[in-house]
Amino acid sequence: MAKTAKNSPDIPRHSILDQIKDKKKAPMPEEVKPMLATTVEAPADEAGWLYEIKWDGFRALAYVQNGKVAVRSRNNKSFNDKFYPIYNAFMNLNLNAILDGEIVVVNKSGLADFAALQAWRSEADGYLAFYAFDILWLDGYDLMDVKLKDRRSVLQTIIPAEGVIRVSEIFDVSGQEFFALAEKMKLEGIIAKKEDSLYLEDKRSKEWLKIKTKQSDEAVIGGYTINENSSRKLSALLLGRFEGKDFVSTGTVGTGFTAKMQTEIVEKLKHLEVPQSPFREPPVYNKPTRFRPNPPKAAVVWVKPELVAEISYRTVASDGTYRHPSFKGLREDRHARDVVLGEALPTLEGLDKDNPLLTNNIIAKQGELERNSLLNPSNETQVRIINAHELKFTNLSKVFWPESGVTKRDMLNYYYQVTPYMLAYMKDRPQTLNRFPNGIKGKSFYQKDVTGKVPDWIKTHSYYSENDAREKNFLVCADEASLLYAANLGCIEMNPWSSRAESPDNPDWCIIDLDPDKNTFDQVIEAAQVTHEVLDALEVPSYCKTSGSTGLHIYISFGPTCTYEDSKEFGRKIAKVVHSQIPSFTSIERLTSKRNGKMYLDFLQNRPQATVAAPYSLRPKPGAPVSMPLHWDEVKKGLKMLDFTIHNAVDRLKEQGDMFKGVLSKGANIGRAEEKLNSIFKLK
Repeated sequence: MAKTAKNSPDIPRHSILDQIKDKKKAPMPEEVKPMLATTVEAPADEAGWLYEIKWDGFRALAYVQNGKVAVRSRNNKSFNDKFYPIYNAFMNLNLNAILDGEIVVVNKSGLADFAALQAWRSEADGYLAFYAFDILWLDGYDLMDVKLKDRRSVLQTIIPAEGVIRVSEIFDVSGQEFFALAEKMKLEGIIAKKEDSLYLEDKRSKEWLKIKTKQSDEAVIGGYTINENSSRKLSALLLGRFEGKDFVSTGTVGTGFTAKMQTEIVEKLKHLEVPQSPFREPPVYNKPTRFRPNPPKAAVVWVKPELVAEISYRTVASDGTYRHPSFKGLREDRHARDVVLGEALPTLEGLDKDNPLLTNNIIAKQGELERNSLLNPSNETQVRIINAHELKFTNLSKVFWPESGVTKRDMLNYYYQVTPYMLAYMKDRPQTLNRFPNGIKGKSFYQKDVTGKVPDWIKTHSYYSENDAREKNFLVCADEASLLYAANLGCIEMNPWSSRAESPDNPDWCIIDLDPDKNTFDQVIEAAQVTHEVLDALEVPSYCKTSGSTGLHIYISFGPTCTYEDSKEFGRKIAKVVHSQIPSFTSIERLTSKRNGKMYLDFLQNRPQATVAAPYSLRPKPGAPVSMPLHWDEVKKGLKMLDFTIHNAVDRLKEQGDMFKGVLSKGANIGRAEEKLNSIFKLK
């Protein structure tokens, strides 16, 4: 079994450096041109070679010194903005070094996905990692004339075992054994390096070897293209596989044909020609790419998907398309319907559990992608696909909270991160939109009617307007896309109904809104504690959250078993009891003029179409506070509204989970609760 060196970043790196011969005192180079590997067909099995994975990504060098970071491509172009999580990770490492490595996107199987890397725009697109495989300079010493095995020992001491920055491990196995494993795992290839090799800047050396794997597969021809002004019979075959009755694109192949092959293929396809695409979604065959920004114009000939081609390729991307495909021949012995989707996708399943890649956690399944940023920090306008809908996010650098410099981009990234928690309190509920298109200092307005003003995929809930004598429509938050769509409109806060669109007259909860006037926040806390004690006496569970403004919200779950009138009446009685116990600073008077500056125990939020800020909603107040659920033991003196803001709410959620989910339970029986209320507190 392979032996790999384990990372030991706790070892003082100066002690490792002291043991290294051939190091030279030198200032950090401004630019290093990377050493390159020579491509060969097969690995050597001689002693003195080290093997590592050939990562399917972008080669990059990281220059880190005195708190400054530059991550650059092999052509010295900056990756700082494009791959900002890599840049940020290096900023957080206490390093003065130059590292050589590869930037990759790691898929859920733990394998590098080059197509995902090319399309990567933000952390929502995949798990980004920098695999460091060499160190060229450290703490004032040039290490390029140091043997590779010694450079690797230094590298292992300075990089943590986990995180965005990782060490690309080496394997002490035979080259043929490692190559066979790489082929089985459908990796792009392996790298072989002489353990005593020096780092030869800007040289392609035979002491570093690149051995690419080659896979073969079958795909069904669904059409072919002919480039404008081309003498070739065909330019590329459009390939696919079957998924049930659907024919799904798996990309194109445009190499490997002789002139004779082209003529034979076109002749065989003539009797299969059809006027329309056989694909579920027609492939884009004139699409510019990073490497061909101006592709030749091509005409397409569609055919019935009946002819099977055999191709070779390097790897399969997560979208099922082939990388570096080459045509090998036709397989007239294979039935097209037997070529189904999913057969060629890379997987770790079925591999020997003792193989070195798995036992050393070098390739580790990533699981669910941790939500960080939806939008990258540089582009002012960005388009993202959410729930299969295209959303265009604009004016992303506009400052929404001037005092703290929080932008619209920050707000949208926040809502993207909390949506998995927040959506439960928003889903299927009509919304009153409170829009702040220019942030909290600009003009704001409420919008109830969205008729004709939102995309067709947005769900709506109709209502009759007495003032206008016509039907209007509320926006209904159905999913993540509609929540983020509302946020992009400048809805800093989210204001859902207490009832759902399918049962609009039946709220899921009753709300007591503690709304202070000239009160201290300690008095608000005392009122919440008294309310909690009253409800505890009734054996009715209750849940508290900050309003994100000046007060506290207390939710009582009944489930959709009562009407708004029932909920309002129960809330009125609770407010009456609470007021009777602390009359000196609370009021249940609806008119502000009659409250004499006392805190309003507001039970009238329990009316149709009334709203309060949802759990985890931001609020348009200085400091970007969040309406944050609380444990009851947190509701005590010393609690402050700005304890929970856009800056720390996500970390709290990751640590604590959703503290408000009890609100979504079946809840108490309102009839029995009211009987007990009347009995204990002698209400009529």
